[in-house]
Formats: sequence, C-alpha cells, structure tokens
Amino acid sequence: MNYDIIKEKINQAIEILSEKEIDMWLTFVRETKVSKDPMIDMIVGENSTWQSAFIICKDGDTAAIVGSIEEENIRKAGTYSYIVGYVQSIKEPLLKYLDLKKPKKIAINYSKNSVLADGLTFGMYQLLLEYLKGTRCDEKLISSEEIISALRGRKSQTEISIMKEAIAETLRIFDEVTAFIKPGKTEKDVADFVNSKLKERNFQPAWDSETCPAVFTGPNPSSAHSGPTDRVIEKGHVVSMDFGIKHKGYCSDLQRCWYILKDDETKAPAPVQKGFEVIRDAIQKVADAIEPGVTGVEMDDIARNYIVKSGYPEYPHGLGHQVGREVHDGGAGLFPRWERYGQTPYMRLEKGQVFTIEPRLPVEGYGVVTVEEEVLITESGCEFLSTPQKELILIK
Repeated sequence: MNYDIIKEKINQAIEILSEKEIDMWLTFVRETKVSKDPMIDMIVGENSTWQSAFIICKDGDTAAIVGSIEEENIRKAGTYSYIVGYVQSIKEPLLKYLDLKKPKKIAINYSKNSVLADGLTFGMYQLLLEYLKGTRCDEKLISSEEIISALRGRKSQTEISIMKEAIAETLRIFDEVTAFIKPGKTEKDVADFVNSKLKERNFQPAWDSETCPAVFTGPNPSSAHSGPTDRVIEKGHVVSMDFGIKHKGYCSDLQRCWYILKDDETKAPAPVQKGFEVIRDAIQKVADAIEPGVTGVEMDDIARNYIVKSGYPEYPHGLGHQVGREVHDGGAGLFPRWERYGQTPYMRLEKGQVFTIEPRLPVEGYGVVTVEEEVLITESGCEFLSTPQKELILIK
C-alpha cells in the first residue's frame, strides 16, 4: 500500500473541502473486506472490521475512530492525526469529536449519480442517524458526491506518472498481439495469449478476467462487455480488442483495431478503411475540443453527430469515462443525455481528469471498428496519454 499517495489524496481532499465550503467529510464503514466503501483504498488503505469513522476537515484536521484492534495499523500508516481506538461503542468518541469540531456541513457517502460516492450502506446510515439523534448533526448531513468526484478526478502528478506506466505496458502487449494474430486463431486464443503476458509480468487485468481482454472478430460480434468466444479469426475480418491492466493500484483501458488481409489484398477494403478513418477522426475532433469547463454531453455530441452524419448508426453507449484506481472512475463522463446517466453528462470537466474516448461503428460484412484512447485534461485542452492509433493495423 502506497501511503504517500494516500497522504497526497487526503491533503487534496482538505483543499476540496475548503473550495466547496464543506466543514467535514465523514466516511463511516464496517467489515470493509465484505462491503467496501469505494473510497477506503484512496483515503485509508486499511480494512476495518468494527464500525469505523474516517474524518477529514476543511481546517486540515483528520481523525480516525476505529476499533482498538485496528488502531495500531492506522498509527503505523501515519495518515490521520487524531486517532482513537474504542472497545465497546464508537458512539461516544465520534460524538466527542463532532462536538469538538462543531461542523455546519457534514458530507457522507451517498449519491444518486455516482456509485463511487455511494459507499454508505443503508444500515450504516440508520446507525449513524441513531448515534446523531439529539445532537442536531443529523440536520447537517449532505452528499459527498462533489468531494469524491473532484478527489477521484483530479489526478496528482504521482498518479499520472503511474497511469502513464500502465498505459505504456498495455500498449506493449497490444504490439505483441499484433505479431500473434493470424487467421485460424480464435478470440479465446488471443485472450489466452494476453493472459499469459499478464501472468509473466505480474499484472492484474483492469476489470474481470472473464472479459478482459474482450476480443471481437468478424461481422455481428458479441456485445461490448462480452467475453472472448471460439469464433475463428478469418481473412477479411475486422478484429478489435478492449483491454487494460491494473498497475500499482491504477488502471489503463484501451482498444485497438486490426484488419486481416485476404490473399489478394494489400490494403483494407474501402468500407473498412472509411469506418476506421471516421472513428479516428471522431476521436481527434473530441480531443481538439475537450478542455476544462466543457460538459461531457457536449463531447459526446461531437463524436456521435459526426459518426451519424458519416452514415453510421449511433454507438449504444457513452463516448468515454474517467479512469483511475478503477477502470470506470470519477463522476463526470463523456455521456449522452440518457436517463441512466443521471446528472453526470452535465458536470463540468476539470483539469487533471483522465478520460477514455471510445466510439465504435459497424462495417457491414466485416465487423466492428472501435478504438479507445486515454487523454488527460490540461489547463487549456488535453494531452494524449496513449499513443493514438492513426492507421488501421493490417495483418498479412
């Protein structure tokens, strides 16, 4: 566990609390190996068995109120300044700290829009209300969604450095897949090859191993979140792969696209080449427009409208998502104005956020063309963290 990054993120949280004018952020948990609040790894780094409260205040104070059996672990980590280990009940030390700080706003981890800010279970919420009864602190509870969205989104230089390493290693494996792909191999053969590289280099897949990597060959492939099948790669197929690794606690998420040449071909057929160029150009158009202050839905509109105007159907998903400690991270996304995305398409993008850009389109008779890149939002635009795929990769 990298406690230096945790300290970085706690200090960043203090700044965010001050910016948002929120006095206190309370993460209230128990049995985190069974039911882990998504923020535990980012701001604590240790599991809790008994009821535990991790508190960050805008004035810079931090507190960890934990079971006595876990007090030593928190002290060794050196991440919290005020540490109390209790035996019988968390209520007394928790109320004592709240009375000391007298917060006007207490952010807790619930959210309708973001699963990453929705870590407080309903049972723990009820317990918290019982403990706060009569203190009037229950009237001061608000959602921590704004805090968590900013904290997970605004990457520190240390986080960016690690993510660049993860992306470089991922692209290295994609290059090795280019040398491995041949007609006659199956989607599962490609996935097995990738998994052998993960094992050899001691990496974890960025998401469930059953679908990471996802490999798609030929017309009418499986859905985007399906696992590889026994379908055989054939000449005249478009092949795509969606893949990422988890490296030092941070994820990558990229897609690359190949075309398997027929015996009499030296280049891809015109429909395949056009489909690839539309995807490539859609990604670049978004990269040219994305900057702090724009909304995700505006970015999705750019790619979606361009692809539809080019003669293809809408892709059936969002254009892109944030990446970080989880492959789907942060709050804001490059999402369309669909109900299932809640308010996240309308959130303003911020410097330091890392997004995927991943449109797709079908090419009838050949397969699905999809490319996925990662970009970092900068002061006035974006920086590609992945080396963009500018040419369709041809397999002889």
